[in-house]
Amino acid sequence: MNDTPYADLVQPDRVHSSLYQDAAIFDEEIERIFYKTWVWVAHASELPRPLDFITTHIGPQSVIVNRDKDGTVRTMVNRCRHRGATVCDKRRGNAPGFVCPYHAWTYGTDGALRGLPLPKGYKDFDKSDYGLVQLRTEEYNGMIFATFNPDVQPLDTFLGRAKPWIDLFMKQGGGYPVKVLGEHKFSFPGNWKIQLENTTDAYHFPIVHKSFLTSLDGATEELFSFMDAGGYVEDLGNGHSVMVMIPELVDLEENLEAPIPERFATIAEDLRKTHDEQSVRRIVRAISGTGFNLNLFPNAACSMAFFRILRPLSVNETEIRHIAIGMDGGPDIANRARLRLHEHFQGPMGFGTPDDAEAWQRVQQGSNGPGSSWIMVNRGEDKTESNAGDVTAETGMRAAYQMWKRMMSA
Repeated sequence: MNDTPYADLVQPDRVHSSLYQDAAIFDEEIERIFYKTWVWVAHASELPRPLDFITTHIGPQSVIVNRDKDGTVRTMVNRCRHRGATVCDKRRGNAPGFVCPYHAWTYGTDGALRGLPLPKGYKDFDKSDYGLVQLRTEEYNGMIFATFNPDVQPLDTFLGRAKPWIDLFMKQGGGYPVKVLGEHKFSFPGNWKIQLENTTDAYHFPIVHKSFLTSLDGATEELFSFMDAGGYVEDLGNGHSVMVMIPELVDLEENLEAPIPERFATIAEDLRKTHDEQSVRRIVRAISGTGFNLNLFPNAACSMAFFRILRPLSVNETEIRHIAIGMDGGPDIANRARLRLHEHFQGPMGFGTPDDAEAWQRVQQGSNGPGSSWIMVNRGEDKTESNAGDVTAETGMRAAYQMWKRMMSA
């Protein structure tokens, strides 16, 4: 057990740079945070049919998330109960069960051990004792979370004041359910908490993303000039936070009577061939996404128009998944537009992701070295009595680190 005084490493206005550099702290984070609380593992649209599955990770541990033949969503440790081999190596699929490639132990979609070769070789062997390890799994508005901790509070309680923001985020279906359209996965040489900080950091936007802003048309650039537009950052409890950048786009079902932006005029005209005017306006308003970023501690973000999911690989390496979302059953022209907007900023050739990754790497490099150093998260600290600050405040970072401190000191 690491005897580091974690409470001393997180102060109200700063955190110690060892949180980015100490491998022992990283190992404890996996045990005390990622294996103890709710972690986002999938979106329900990734499992539309019975027997559908995906594989993903909670920390370093591979897990299978599937919809069994009865429609129940399960999360199971992707590790054979015999010799510990990974049972499933496919990213996604549809299967009536899972067979370990090492000794052919066979598991049902409910994780139960169904069969194994030469069972007479075992003494007093009860197959019911050797199913895949099941994790507690719960869902809120299509977002599926799992945990190794059977005693953790209910997901509904854990999400708390973040739930209304999840509901608002899901309105980008434009009247249709939200579905995953695809993803872009990459890693950067830095600690996972650096990315966690970034999701509710508006302060960097006009500096780091200047190239993105100059790539926009005038009306869109004005929309993204949000520093003095009445935005704010709010601590939602349990490490969650929201950053409102464009207040008029918080609720996509409001203000439908507003003029349709010129950049969407052609799409609107096409939609009018098959949709009534109210539906057209709802879909068009949903195409460009919401006006806020929602951080869900410890690994998920609902970021304007996509999901951003982080996975800690080591103390100085983090995997990021940028998951594009669209309208399930919605018009192709609208989903294509959402994908093009996603590629413009989040894609591997986009204007946003490479610049962000460069900044995250620089933080990791700058925090490396001997002696004590502190990372400041004090911007807007004087405005946190109501747990909210202006859009450039570092309220969300402070919220996440107070949750980190609470879990690491427990």
